[in-house]
Parts: sequence; structure tokens; C-alpha cells
Amino acid sequence: MALPYATVPPLGYGPGSQPDGEDGLAYMPMPSGMRTYEAHLPEIEDAERALPAIAFLKAIQEALARAEPGETTALPLEGLEAGARALVAETLGEGEVSVLVQTPGGRIEIQEATLAGVWRVRGGAAQPDRERIEIAAFPRGALIRAFPREWPVDVDGTARLPGVVNAPAILAEIVHKSRERRTDELPHVINLTLLPVTPEDIVALESRLGQGGVVILSRGYGNCRIEATALRDVWRVRYFNSSDTLILDTIEIVDVPAVACAAPEDLADSAARLVDILETVG
Repeated sequence: MALPYATVPPLGYGPGSQPDGEDGLAYMPMPSGMRTYEAHLPEIEDAERALPAIAFLKAIQEALARAEPGETTALPLEGLEAGARALVAETLGEGEVSVLVQTPGGRIEIQEATLAGVWRVRGGAAQPDRERIEIAAFPRGALIRAFPREWPVDVDGTARLPGVVNAPAILAEIVHKSRERRTDELPHVINLTLLPVTPEDIVALESRLGQGGVVILSRGYGNCRIEATALRDVWRVRYFNSSDTLILDTIEIVDVPAVACAAPEDLADSAARLVDILETVG
């Protein structure tokens, strides 16, 4: 039986029921400008002088082919003269991930190559001019300096700060997960974008978590900025679109966020690509 108050068609819907004008649904601008792999073949004028660089590139390819999860292979660049280093750098190029490590004796700069899992490492406390290539999902040496040995977090005191609502509960969860976490455990992610947090909550979280020694920038769709906090295995991970608008703000409790790492299949793919490059230039 039809309801007595039903109308067909319903009133207030359909063409002409909405206000005129160009103002429609407002969508957040999405990331654009994805970086894609493009092999770069260097120009070799003197084949004889290029032999040391080609031998070094072959050593990188062999390390990629035998790479195992969690392992790092380091290949120092000190033995190559300037021309050979330049040829290696030109061949490898610059990829999506950059890492800055702050140490008491200076800073270490790390740049991923266009071949995922190949990292160029510059600097260090003992030898600031030292350069090497590391083959790994992520350069593990950076993680040694990421977090202080101890970092106290005042959860109770946070609750007394004006304007703070949910920061104490979030901090308690972060501290618990950090202390109980086992190596290689699945990441625990807290999505601050979806939580009811005030600006004072965010300030309280930042001040209580502190700042670690590693900052990572991953460029793919837009930018992803990853910062180590002072609490072990706790990272602030923020995603920005191509307009530099923050679209996702998270806390990750993990060894290192996956967005900064090369997957095993990436390493295998890099090994195959480097074979192709060497066949062309060698």
C-alpha cells in the first residue's frame, strides 16, 4: 500500500532543484606529476678510461642480484678517480628518495639512484668527504642514528595543557606500541587526519615526541615527508599533494616506513635494468 505522504517524483530533487552557478562539488586537488623510471645512458668518449667505472657498475649489479632482505652491501667510491666517479653518478642518476641524517660530528646525505635500492651516501663524523654506494631496501646505517637511546614522554602533564583534548590518549598509545614493539613487526599506524584533534593536540604531540636524527623526503605522487621522532621506531609521516597541501598526517611505529624503502622486487628489477645499461655502454 502506498504511503499517503509519498510523492512521485519526490519534491526537491532532480534538474532545477539545485542552485545555479558554477559552484559544484569541491574536490581536493590530487597529486600529479608522477616520477617514472627512464634509463640514462652516459656518453663515453674514452672507452679505456671508462673501464673502472664500468667495473664498479658491474659490482653494483652483482650486489643487487644477490641482495637479501635486511642486508646492506657497501661499495666505497674512494678508489675511483674523479672522471670515473662522475660517470657512475651520471649513470645512476637521482631517484625519488632523499635522506638527511644529523650526527654530533656532522651530517650524512643519502640519495637514492634512479635504480631503486641503490643509494649514494656522502659524509660522516669521521670522514665528512667520504662517499660510498649502498645496496639495500633502505640504508640501515641511517637508522642507527635515527633515535636517542632514551626519551621520556610526559603523558600525564600533557593533559593539563590548555586546548589539549586527545593528545594524552594518543601519546599513551604511541608510548605503549613503541616500548612493546618487536623487530620486523607489522607497522602500527595512527591516522591524525581522521582523528578529532585540536591544533593544541598537534603541538603537544610534536613537543612530547621530540625530534630524531633522520629526515626522509620521498617524491612520487606529490611529496611525502618522513621525520624520526625522539621515541624509538616512531615516525611522523606526512603526505602533500602537488600544491603542497597536507592531505594525510600519520604516526607510524615501525623500523622504517615502507614508502621510503625499496621492495625485494624493486631490487631485482634494478639488477635487470643495470644489466641492460651495461650491455649498451660496455
